[in-house]
Amino acid sequence: SAARPVINVYTSTGKDASATVPLPAVLTAPIRPDIVNFVHTNMAKNKRQPYAVSVKAGHQTSAESWGTGRAVARIPRVNGSGTHRAGQAAFGNMCRGGRMFAPTKTWRKWHIKTNLNQKRFATASALAASALPSLVMARGHRVEKIEEVPLVLADSVETISKTKDAVALLKAINAYADVVKVSNSRKLRAGVGKLRNRRHRQRRGPLVIFNEDNGIVKAFRNLPGVEVVDVRRLNLLQLAPGGHLGRFVIWTKSAFALLDSLYGTYEIPATLKKDYVLPAHIMTNPDVTRLINSDEIQSVVRPAGNKHEKRPFTQKKNPLRNQGVMNRLNPYAQVLRRAEIVAGLKAKSGKVSKAQPAKKTQRAKTTATKFLETLHSA
Repeated sequence: SAARPVINVYTSTGKDASATVPLPAVLTAPIRPDIVNFVHTNMAKNKRQPYAVSVKAGHQTSAESWGTGRAVARIPRVNGSGTHRAGQAAFGNMCRGGRMFAPTKTWRKWHIKTNLNQKRFATASALAASALPSLVMARGHRVEKIEEVPLVLADSVETISKTKDAVALLKAINAYADVVKVSNSRKLRAGVGKLRNRRHRQRRGPLVIFNEDNGIVKAFRNLPGVEVVDVRRLNLLQLAPGGHLGRFVIWTKSAFALLDSLYGTYEIPATLKKDYVLPAHIMTNPDVTRLINSDEIQSVVRPAGNKHEKRPFTQKKNPLRNQGVMNRLNPYAQVLRRAEIVAGLKAKSGKVSKAQPAKKTQRAKTTATKFLETLHSA
């Protein structure tokens, strides 16, 4: 969206553009999913209802510990006799019929305060994400056939007061497929929420943002998944449901033009918010590939090296296993090894017989006999 300086304004027929409006600066704000997710998590907690167990739960019985000396645990036990309940442990969180551990209280801290600037940053990011067709489609909206994202309609649609006219308008601008998607997604809720006025669950459809309500709220409010909101009351829970960026937004011309007054531009601060300026980008140009391949950077960087760099040190190899390393350490080892191989081949072919052990001579035998005779005669 940042590449287009102006956005077309379509009539209620949805085909011909009646005028153009400049692109608001807030739609070029940095998209920060981390901030959006953080703020959405905090804001979603502010609609919770307090719940707690009864303060009397698990304590509506008469029980007293038996003390020591009876070979049972010192947990309180139900008084009386003649029933299974008598003598059973009570009160403790480990006991049947006892209270829970740390019983919940209604004065828990249910609500969370979020910094105002963070909430505005998240809203600006959600608005910028709604202007990118890729993010809108990734969120699951059926926007393949609409004319343009963001989709801006003439102010005459704010005077529509009948739902059949609203359906005709959505069909004319090819946005009704998103409403059909919501209608087909309606499912029965899994869980006990069925009994708590949350019987069905469904997807989200288009978000219609207007400047002045001349019947548009009544016209769109009965369509499944369609939400209508004043441009001055933008809510992150509607712009990024579930913390997911890319809601399909349908604008009226006057609401779209009011965004620069609400959020300001990068040159002029907002007029409808006190001391507010749009968040700055961490990078002016996020196209890193184009930056790296630019002539200015490529002219000063070193040329690329070899893909496989040689080791700066010699790898340690075992000379007893690696003959080449052994030959470098001891050149004569090659001669010894060759002689060993030649001798092995000759022995295998039978040319050389194994050396026989020398037999004892007759002289050595007589010498030993004389020595023994002298020894025994003493």
